[in-house]
Amino acid sequence: MDNRKVTYAAIDIGSNAVRLLIKSIEPGCDAPTFVKEQLLRVPLRLGEDTFSKGEISREKGKNLLRLIKAYKQLMRIYNVKRYRACATSAMRDAANGCELVKEISRKTGINIEIIDGNVEARLIYDTHIEALLDRDKNYIYVDVGGGSTEISLISGGELRSSRSYNIGTVRLLEGTVSDDTVQRLRRDMQRFADSYPNLYIIGSGGNINKLYKLSTPQASGEEGELSVRKLSIINELLKSMTPEERVAKFRMRPDRADVITFAGDIFLEVAADSGAETILVPTIGLADGIIDSLYAEDCLR
Repeated sequence: MDNRKVTYAAIDIGSNAVRLLIKSIEPGCDAPTFVKEQLLRVPLRLGEDTFSKGEISREKGKNLLRLIKAYKQLMRIYNVKRYRACATSAMRDAANGCELVKEISRKTGINIEIIDGNVEARLIYDTHIEALLDRDKNYIYVDVGGGSTEISLISGGELRSSRSYNIGTVRLLEGTVSDDTVQRLRRDMQRFADSYPNLYIIGSGGNINKLYKLSTPQASGEEGELSVRKLSIINELLKSMTPEERVAKFRMRPDRADVITFAGDIFLEVAADSGAETILVPTIGLADGIIDSLYAEDCLR
């Protein structure tokens, strides 16, 4: 890899929103400097169609096409060297997902991959969060999305297991999460607790970041620790309000206001089953993992 500053992009086509993250990276594979140049999030809510009707509607497909065209122009403006576009739960479960991806790729030149849950979990782990953790402690990295929840077990600073569950905020909003999936999550978390005591949760996703800020308004930064007790209190408060009241009182986006308590429920379920009492809340997610993986590939060249 050469010694010039390079720019990477990640497009995360999720069940609730479609994100574009652009980062520039100063050279030095041992200790690179990542600078966030741009982060855009558009709430297309593709999962609303997939989880209720089984496919993505023509109108949402058109909007996705328009958005990818716009993201392509932004990547040109920022002189992006490499990118990766990944579609997750809503697209992989939609009957017309593959067809829609092929059409968008043909019309925009942007190659979109529909990735499975295990690949998604691995990419989220590729944020290299393990380098910031205590090697003597055990962690479960929980990323809650609109369509699925990815969970990675980290112990001794190493990845021990990555699993994906079709439990997400939009799925819960649509009432399409199966009891079998919930029971599988519970069994797996209880097994983790039996084998790896004193687990900590690392929470990923926009909802847990918002819940942390609401429960800890005095916090100086975006990252920190959230006790499960505090999470339970703020989640119950939000449940006592309508989505419209949440928007008015907390200046919450409407597309977050109607799903945020479902995210809280998922984290509380994982905490109850695993015995975790603390949630670490860094500001990282799938898009960060995509860019980190691209950079790592270039360092090996």
